[in-house]
Amino acid sequence: MFERVLVPLDGSKVGEAALPVVEQLVNKLAPKTQVEVTLIGVITLLRHWVVVGEASAPVSYTDEELTVIKDRVQGYLEKTGEAMQKRGVIIKTAVASGNAADEILKTADEIKADLIAMSTHGRSGLRRLAFGSITDKVIRGSKMPVLLVRAPEGTVNE
Repeated sequence: MFERVLVPLDGSKVGEAALPVVEQLVNKLAPKTQVEVTLIGVITLLRHWVVVGEASAPVSYTDEELTVIKDRVQGYLEKTGEAMQKRGVIIKTAVASGNAADEILKTADEIKADLIAMSTHGRSGLRRLAFGSITDKVIRGSKMPVLLVRAPEGTVNE
């Protein structure tokens, strides 16, 4: 059964849609098994734009700025996992930076995940082409099962 589950989160309500399903899965399928859920946040933008007048330029974040961003992501993951942790699920967190799909797959291998559970924004057609699909890349590159949870209608990407 699933003993190690990886759940990628992006800070949105849409991204969190997989959490209740993971909790139900843990409670119903493995009630006597200690399940470890790792919540991962990936920082994908390693630079920001500086605008002066009409000119703009991409500037890499400083080490101090990256530390602040990583601390915020870590805090979000810990806060998000509190409810499941109170119900007896072992929660671990991971913060990575780089290509989201690559980092998710790499972390899944590192923790020897039995399952990757993630929500999908449900984009299709031109929107999917324009924004790419992290979910699609994870499905195609994963060596373990991937559980997809479609975000409920009306969920706003906050």
